[in-house]
Amino acid sequence: MKNKFYIILLTLSPFLGVSQEAPTNFSLQEAIDFALQNNRNAINAQRDIDAAKAQKWETTATGLPQLSATVDYQNFIKQQVQLLPAEFFGGNSGEFAEVVFGTKQNMYATATLTQKVFDGSYIVGLQAAKVFLEISKNAKTKTDLEVRKAVINAYGNVLLAEESVRILQRNLEVLQKNLNETTKIVENGLGEEESVEQLQITLAGIESNLNNVNRMKTLAYQMLNMTLGLNINRKTLLTDDLERLTKENISLGLLETEANVEKTIDYQIAENDKMTKELMLKLEKSKALPTLNAFINGGYSAFSDTFSFAHKDQDWFGSSLFGVGLNIPIFSSGMRSAATQRAQINLEKAKTDLTEKEQTIALEIASAKSDYRFAIEDYDNKKQSLKLAERIETKNQTKFFEGISSSFDLRQAQIQLYSAQQEFLQAMLNVIKAKAELETALNVITN
Repeated sequence: MKNKFYIILLTLSPFLGVSQEAPTNFSLQEAIDFALQNNRNAINAQRDIDAAKAQKWETTATGLPQLSATVDYQNFIKQQVQLLPAEFFGGNSGEFAEVVFGTKQNMYATATLTQKVFDGSYIVGLQAAKVFLEISKNAKTKTDLEVRKAVINAYGNVLLAEESVRILQRNLEVLQKNLNETTKIVENGLGEEESVEQLQITLAGIESNLNNVNRMKTLAYQMLNMTLGLNINRKTLLTDDLERLTKENISLGLLETEANVEKTIDYQIAENDKMTKELMLKLEKSKALPTLNAFINGGYSAFSDTFSFAHKDQDWFGSSLFGVGLNIPIFSSGMRSAATQRAQINLEKAKTDLTEKEQTIALEIASAKSDYRFAIEDYDNKKQSLKLAERIETKNQTKFFEGISSSFDLRQAQIQLYSAQQEFLQAMLNVIKAKAELETALNVITN
């Protein structure tokens, strides 16, 4: 019986291993690297590049020799009758004889080779294919920057939730202890019932906040998993902590980075749009040029009143043809001219948009630098405020149990402390997010 158990266990062990999904540990950098490979938007952006490469070759191939073949089989259910003067066959003048030309069944096999000799739109198409590939690559770069920023934000939100839970739990423990001690004091007739009620109000508020933060923590983990490209319910463990990440993300040198607008991905994407409009103008102009194509074909034909085309003695008659075709646009009632004018207007708009985008990007970089500088200053300020709030709360707690201050004063000090704690956590997260925003705007990645 024991041996049978081991056999069953060995048989099921591979399935048990698959079903128990191991938790994944991520530092922030590991999470970024993982997301760049597995985030669904990043994956599709890479697929867009692959598709653009395929489209580039597809466009190129249209100007290379094209070979096609056709096989046609005809079976006349009822052949067409033609009327010829009967006198051709020895008949009476003025009468007609009914004649059927050809055989009842025919088969044709033909191969045709075509080649573009000159086509202005083909040349523009080749240029457009290169630009489209460049657009796809720039879109991938933009997507990667956005994915990186999204991971940093999602990772920071998880750390914020985790740290908030720990602080609220610690506050809850301290409050519960204070409530127990105050209750005993009141029961011994050495205090007022209001003191217990004040602490109960504060305790209820902390419990409510803790429940809400726990729910938000679950959502934060799910958002992070989705950003990483994982199942939202997969267990994920983070190895970085909020305070250390904040210190690592304080980089005053980044504020001195010169803003080179033309190197930013948003400017390059806007420039791609201008190049596209230039090509559209070239395309419209090329439509006024002649096109020249050449072809050569060859084939065999067979004729019979019965289906004898597979027989060895069936006669097949060969034929071949070479030719060129020249198409010369002459008059279009102003259609080509109007299309060219429209393309020129769109190009001018793209140039204006590029100038506007240049100014917008410069403003965004300046704003991101300002926000980052403020985030660092606010972090230092909130850190000092938290220390002050902790000292004030400690003093009021001592005064309260010594009977010097009221429960209302203690509650005010506690509320001030809890607010300072949350503001400090948010200030740390703001530093991380503001740095990521500035790096994205500058198109500069720092460690």
